[in-house]
Amino acid sequence: MAYRQFGRREGFKREMYKAICSDCGAETEVPFKPTEGRPVYCRACFQKRRGSRGRY
Repeated sequence: MAYRQFGRREGFKREMYKAICSDCGAETEVPFKPTEGRPVYCRACFQKRRGSRGRY
């Protein structure tokens, strides 16, 4: 587990969890505890998937 500081507020740290990307297999960190059976994506794969859905 790692902690990463976000935003401008000092002292606010978000717990990060190590995971393996479901698309490319790269090791990544996510700000939530991965749940078995649910896919986890690295930043690049998440952006690709998000962009392919189109806009509402």
